[in-house]
Amino acid sequence: MAMGSGIELVVIGADGGPERGHAGSARAAEGARLLAGAIPGRTFDAGARGCRVGLVEPDADANAMLTALREAAQRPARWLVVCLVGQLVADPRGKRLALVTAGSTADNAYRRGLAWDWVVSAMVHGDQEETLLLVDAVADKETWAALGREDGAGELLAHSRVPLWGRIGRYSPGRLPGAVRRGREGVLPGGEASFSRVLGRVLEQGVPGAPAAVGPMELQPELERLLAQAAPAGAVEPLLLVPEGGGRLLMRNRAAVRGALAGLSLSDELLAVLWRESAPTDPPSA
Repeated sequence: MAMGSGIELVVIGADGGPERGHAGSARAAEGARLLAGAIPGRTFDAGARGCRVGLVEPDADANAMLTALREAAQRPARWLVVCLVGQLVADPRGKRLALVTAGSTADNAYRRGLAWDWVVSAMVHGDQEETLLLVDAVADKETWAALGREDGAGELLAHSRVPLWGRIGRYSPGRLPGAVRRGREGVLPGGEASFSRVLGRVLEQGVPGAPAAVGPMELQPELERLLAQAAPAGAVEPLLLVPEGGGRLLMRNRAAVRGALAGLSLSDELLAVLWRESAPTDPPSA
């Protein structure tokens, strides 16, 4: 593996199209754009200039998505961070997962989708030192059941070399025309109260009382608080994914410096310097 610096960020928000059963992906493109804009400027190790962003078109097919991921994985860097936003579907046996892509029908969604195995394999064999897979997704009734079985697709959510961070919710299409794009759970990936939006909000506002450099473990309590606060009444409890060991990707905590320097007018460039100066000299990702 070649030594590199910086971050390769690949963001995939897949819109499954007009199929009623795939309306859980209706706002995936919004979530993808939000993450592509929010993450680079908040990464502690690289900053915006050291983060190469690949935002895949929401109506791309699985081959185009995989090509974008593989190309990023071949470029030497410190990190490969991949974001998947949309609706998941299981294979007929309930043992494999795919991200629903544009033009899919109820009969071919898994075959046309971006296979979870492909994503993980590309990340494992990439030319980076560290990886992180962010997931903001929903699953229909059958896929949700497969995720909950010991011998089902849920086994895919654990991989020693690809830590996961995010949320998977249960999705049921509404019966009324106005509810089809919303679903009974009420939380669509990329929409209000989704993991994408809440993470973007936490990165923007920071976490008071936390260090200047924070990882997923330090951000998780605030994420969970906001997700629970906005969850619709009676909704099925989602799967919250937290990187094993807490995760090593460090983000800048805007609240740390903002609190210490309240009332002062500082440029973004100076704030970036102060973030680094106030961070631990031997951060967890070193």
